[in-house]
Amino acid sequence: MIRAAILGTGFHVPEQIVTNQDMTKWMDTSDEWITQRSGIQERRWVTIGTDGKATETGAEMGAKAAAQAMAQAGVEPAEIDLVIYATLNPDCFFPGNGVFVEDLLGLKTAGAMDIRNQCSGFVYGLAAADGFIRAGTARTILVIGGEIQSTALNVTTEGREMAVLFGDGAGAVVVQAAEGQRGILASVLHSQGRFAKDLWLEAPTALVPERINADLIAAGRHYPTMDGKLVFKHATRRFCEAIKEVLEKGGATVDEVDLLVPHQANQRITEAVGKRMGLPADRVFSNIARYGNTTAATIPIALSEAAAAGRLKSGDLVVTVAFGSGFTWGANLIRW
Repeated sequence: MIRAAILGTGFHVPEQIVTNQDMTKWMDTSDEWITQRSGIQERRWVTIGTDGKATETGAEMGAKAAAQAMAQAGVEPAEIDLVIYATLNPDCFFPGNGVFVEDLLGLKTAGAMDIRNQCSGFVYGLAAADGFIRAGTARTILVIGGEIQSTALNVTTEGREMAVLFGDGAGAVVVQAAEGQRGILASVLHSQGRFAKDLWLEAPTALVPERINADLIAAGRHYPTMDGKLVFKHATRRFCEAIKEVLEKGGATVDEVDLLVPHQANQRITEAVGKRMGLPADRVFSNIARYGNTTAATIPIALSEAAAAGRLKSGDLVVTVAFGSGFTWGANLIRW
């Protein structure tokens, strides 16, 4: 049987470290308040240059992560058939970041597509890559999750609920057709659109002339908003449901899982899910303390760090799971 196997991983984060103590300069908060509620101690933000623009783009971060993954996998640019770029925040309204990565890496007109599924984007991207490979449409695919969130945040006391959570970064994997047991064994994907406005960014919007106006800006509708308690409640529930569902679909049990790699939304969510699933801390990966929530990038960054730390070995059974805006959620079951 042909499966989509992950052959290489990589990640890139900006150099600028923003600590919880830094946050206290801009809003009424404290290191204790942030750490207790999220587990985050610091995050990486892109640097804003003298021209008022970020000194690196999301596509550039994604390309750097992808180059690492390609080098690890021993894959040349001409071998890449498709780029799948998961992000909620592309560098421009259109086109998507995938085509910029194609150009930056010299991928010989490889196909490119963006997936706009926010925090669950990478899980959706792996499922899509698996489908393309199983169908014979592509053999070697780059799946990238990347975000620049910092430039969209309301970095004041009014916006602190979200501003303290998010960081910038990108992670990537090379997925290639392989025979045998190694690869993506199963994926499950879900959404529930009636909660879309409980975690969203309304503007810029196609519903007004020129996409933005003074009224939208004055009302702060160009900043992301979230019903934190509702999101926490649904995330904890949906994470567990998706894990159980993908294990059943793949014919495995939770006792067989060597490593759970959840979307890094909140340390309290990660701990609650691990406890409910009966998984000890050493079988649940967490790096949110260092990077915060990088939305679509959290899982590929975590996979790259876990592999580098020796926590992912050939033959290990891995579950990736995510929940986010939409609401959307899903999971992948992977034989490493």
